[in-house]
Amino acid sequence: MLVLDISEGKAAIMRVYHQLTMQRLMGLILFILLFTIAARVPTDTDTWWHLRSGQVMVEEHTILRHDRFSHTRQGEAWINHSWGAQIILYGVYELFGGGTRPGATGNIGLSLFTAALATAGMGLVYAMCAGNVYVRAFAVVLGAATAAVFWAPRPQMFSFVLAAGILYLLHLYKRRRVDWLWLIPALVLVWANLHGGFAMAFILLLGTLVGETLANLAGDRRPDVLRGARLRKLAVVTAVSIPAVAINPYGIRMLAYPFETVSIGALQDFIQEWAAPDFHLPQTWPFLVMLLALLAVFATSKERVDWTDLVLVSGSAAMALMAGRNIALFAVVATSVLSRQADAWLAERGWRLRPRRTVSRGMLLVNWALLVLVSMGALAKVGTTLSERTIRQAQEEFFPAQLADYLQQTLPTGRLFNSYNWGGYLIFVAPQVPVFVDGRTDLYGDELLQKYLEVILLRDGWQQTLDEYGIDRVAIESDSTLAGALRLLPSRWHELQFDEGRSALFVREAGG
Repeated sequence: MLVLDISEGKAAIMRVYHQLTMQRLMGLILFILLFTIAARVPTDTDTWWHLRSGQVMVEEHTILRHDRFSHTRQGEAWINHSWGAQIILYGVYELFGGGTRPGATGNIGLSLFTAALATAGMGLVYAMCAGNVYVRAFAVVLGAATAAVFWAPRPQMFSFVLAAGILYLLHLYKRRRVDWLWLIPALVLVWANLHGGFAMAFILLLGTLVGETLANLAGDRRPDVLRGARLRKLAVVTAVSIPAVAINPYGIRMLAYPFETVSIGALQDFIQEWAAPDFHLPQTWPFLVMLLALLAVFATSKERVDWTDLVLVSGSAAMALMAGRNIALFAVVATSVLSRQADAWLAERGWRLRPRRTVSRGMLLVNWALLVLVSMGALAKVGTTLSERTIRQAQEEFFPAQLADYLQQTLPTGRLFNSYNWGGYLIFVAPQVPVFVDGRTDLYGDELLQKYLEVILLRDGWQQTLDEYGIDRVAIESDSTLAGALRLLPSRWHELQFDEGRSALFVREAGG
């Protein structure tokens, strides 16, 4: 007969409880909070053309190589650099119920998946941080607040996680002498099939090579400086990673994609995420705080800055100051550097706040109660944020839902000119109505984007541009400058209003 020794069971349970130190508890609470912050309503305009692309590829069992969503580039070759991520995002969306109406349950899956990727990326960053749990938590919270401006259900989230993964492998190799460099070419190969942000991998690799070379030239004798065979091996891994990019449906052309994209002048002139960050906007303030914090600890600490840290931080900061979309890369790089410098700064002053490694039974109960309370609060926050009603209200405010439904139901035979911000949404909700432009800037190029700006900004010849493209429908924000101009031409354009007056559809009058 088997006798259960209850006392031994209780002792085992208590041993498990006592293994949960204050550090682990705080770390767990930290990542619950990060996940909660990252769970947000999908309102990014580019999300929807990515979903539509994934839908087409899943349903037709093919990979998109030519444009089929616009009338301005219909049938032209298109390097769909995010094809793999699109299939995954669409799969997640459908797994949670899909739908095209605002508030559709598929949005819940997108939000949770985005939050999981954001949390995973910050988890890798946390693993690179130095100092006790308080220093690391401070750095990670600031880093997450900085990177959050980038978090949205788009393929770029895969770049966020993979950038953190590449940097973590470099961290292991340099600081812990753990050699997993062979994973880097494999990650680059996967990355090149998920998102065009794979260029970040080479920024991190080359930045590390430059930093370590400078350290050798400067005679830096610190033990974690890469020398000789270790530095040469990193150079070889970097070189091997380059051809790995070409293993994708579009072949070697993918190598040129990042250079072609950044050469589009209209990106910096018109698209916010490609412009320099506007520090009048609250979402950019954490980036500014992190920059200032780094400058402060660099200037006041006696600890010499690691050459690679200096190269990567200064390089990513320069990129972020030129284009806001690079702020997330800066956050991935700078967070662990800030923790190392802050830890050294505190040590120099003898300021050490050490968490307790063991706790009394009473404190243990308080800690567990805190964990339960935070978990329940996080669950309530996520549940409220991702309720069907909340999602519907937010998306109806951001997107022209009624206008899109009207277009899909009436299927106008003429050509449409649409707001850039609505293009992706129209592709998803009104797939049978080709758009003029959307977020695929690499497809449209400078010439067409400048034509779009010519119309939207009412530059000389804007009416001739509409005539040139045979436009007889204009879907635009009701309060836009273009809408105001079209209202002054009632003999040529008839206005229909949708979405409680927020969106307008102008229809060309016969002979207009």
